[in-house]
Amino acid sequence: MSGLYKDLKVWQRSLELVCEIYRQTQGFPKEEMYGLTAQMRRAAVSVCSNIAEGKGRSTDKDFVLFLCYARGSLLELETQVIIAQKLGYLQRNAQDEIEKRTAEIGKMLNGLMNSLRVAA
Repeated sequence: MSGLYKDLKVWQRSLELVCEIYRQTQGFPKEEMYGLTAQMRRAAVSVCSNIAEGKGRSTDKDFVLFLCYARGSLLELETQVIIAQKLGYLQRNAQDEIEKRTAEIGKMLNGLMNSLRVAA
């Protein structure tokens, strides 16, 4: 698969998700700065970072592996979003919006992985 990672729609959507997570976690309690806030931000950053790193690998098989890592980070983030909402740090409508985004990105990751597996 040729092209730059920045051209991938899934990378672009995951970058938008990172920005949204940073915005949403700004209002979290200060005592969560090194806890849930940091965890959510790291997981979100990990999604687009793994897509980029995988795109830079030499084979489609390697790329698929990094897309799997990205999907794992995405599911980690979804869990943390649920926790944040249950603790009252995140409004229900914000949780719903984030979950809508993560579902879209998850489908995009799965589709890209499937297309790369077929091509291999």
